[in-house]
Amino acid sequence: MAPKRAVIRQSLPDVIVTDLRKRILSGELEEGALIRQELLAEEYDVSRMPVREALKRLDAEGLVVFKNNRGATVTKHSLEEIAEIFDVRLLLEVDLFARAIPNMTAEDFSACESLLKEMDDSYLAGNIADWGPLNAEYHGKLYQAAGRHLTENLLERVTLQANRYVSMHIGKLDKQHHASHDHHALLALARQRDIEGATALLESHLMNTKLQVIDWIQHDRDPHN
Repeated sequence: MAPKRAVIRQSLPDVIVTDLRKRILSGELEEGALIRQELLAEEYDVSRMPVREALKRLDAEGLVVFKNNRGATVTKHSLEEIAEIFDVRLLLEVDLFARAIPNMTAEDFSACESLLKEMDDSYLAGNIADWGPLNAEYHGKLYQAAGRHLTENLLERVTLQANRYVSMHIGKLDKQHHASHDHHALLALARQRDIEGATALLESHLMNTKLQVIDWIQHDRDPHN
């Protein structure tokens, strides 16, 4: 008898959540867009029940606003809320990075290098939807050695909110080369155990991203542009 093979089984809501999250983060589903349960059920060729469950999960993540019997809309944050998302992200990440640098090992540096290559390759290949999650994974790997799991959990939710704007920012403003330069420099400074230099660059990197993203969104939302 052939040996059994382990396979990853996902429920229908899991599959739908993963796909919808990717579509939201990539900007395919734009902020404020109406999501109708019956149309999604038809699109995914499923009943409304798994679609409803998927939308509830995305509502819990803050990516959609779900209302009973009224479907859902993709969350549209105000400019003030977007600024707050990036401000919270900056506070958490700078603290984690400072704590992580003294503890980072050769394995940590190697893992970061691999992610940087994936990020560069995904952008060159035009896979903007993949770049945002890889960006979040890279930043998370930089901070993993801090061992601050509660802070990491808080950051994960904030990063999910920021990712959709980061992805749109990279794709439409074509700033990936600047981001890539900063990412490589952050790793180099971490290798040198230069906590002051590394955290200063990270703060500048995150602040520049915040300002550029808000500028683009403000311009895009202005009906006179």
